[in-house]
Amino acid sequence: MSAMRRTRLGRSAVTVTALGLGGASIGNLYRAVSDADADAVIEAAWAAGVRYFDTAPHYGLGLSERRLGARLRGLPRDEYVLSTKVGRLLVPDPAGADRRDRDGFDVPATTRRAWDFSADGVRRSLDDSLRRLGLDRVDLALIHDPEEGDPVAALAEAYPALHELRDWGVVGAIGVGSKRWQTLARFVAETDIDAVMLAGRYTLLEQPALAELLPACATRGVSVINVGVFNSGLLAVEHPDAEQHYEYGQAPDRLVRRAQRIAEVCRRHRTTLPAAALAFSGAHPAVASIVLGSGRAAHLRRNAELLALPPPPGLWQDLVDHELLSPTAPTPGVNS
Repeated sequence: MSAMRRTRLGRSAVTVTALGLGGASIGNLYRAVSDADADAVIEAAWAAGVRYFDTAPHYGLGLSERRLGARLRGLPRDEYVLSTKVGRLLVPDPAGADRRDRDGFDVPATTRRAWDFSADGVRRSLDDSLRRLGLDRVDLALIHDPEEGDPVAALAEAYPALHELRDWGVVGAIGVGSKRWQTLARFVAETDIDAVMLAGRYTLLEQPALAELLPACATRGVSVINVGVFNSGLLAVEHPDAEQHYEYGQAPDRLVRRAQRIAEVCRRHRTTLPAAALAFSGAHPAVASIVLGSGRAAHLRRNAELLALPPPPGLWQDLVDHELLSPTAPTPGVNS
């Protein structure tokens, strides 16, 4: 799969590349990243053919948006697609000036996140994001983690507000992002969104979204942006162990063992766990793009190279035979 392959989101005119850059890492997720390193990651993504960039106010309390915007402002605006998210407003928090953010980002807590899925909150969130980005528009606006805030307001207020903004041409496409596939399935069934951003629920490690959400997306013409395909780190290395993250925390022993068994099968087929994880995560026909975060340019380049060199076809049946992969999951070059 080429990182440069482009797919349209739903029925919109917005197209995304097969590989996208996620902005959490350059927002200092887990560890601080220098401005120079963040800039190098974005530059490496562009050089690899990536033309889809995703961010959110949540990522580093706006740091990700500021860094991404600073670099993208120097690139041709019509050549790339940018998404950000609504649902969390950033409000001043003078009391937090002497401490670090408590949501996993290594940044000063001079602001805090405030849930707001109202129509006014959606418009304010996008206006604030554009100011941080220093750009005149975003192409895709996503409701962010509605189940963690107010799912009723997200459906009844945030969605209609985004629908209206799409009708007005303020944004080109709209959608929802969540790690709960059930939340996304409800929006797919009850609204007219263009895309869902599915976090960690369709990976080589586990596929809970396979039976219901992905078929519903295919039927309704909703594109899937697959993120968290390394399960926060557990599938990102050739020899996984308990030191890798899972769901932004410590990986359970049973999942570490499962990842290790998958890695063993990969080695027998002369490939690696990260290569297989990437290839699998983009093979379902509903998936339009895989979005990966990176705090280092070398990691970004490695992932782009792996995406272009899929594992041998025999790997997938071997994983199925060892009960490490669902037999109904589409796989690269076999039944995708």
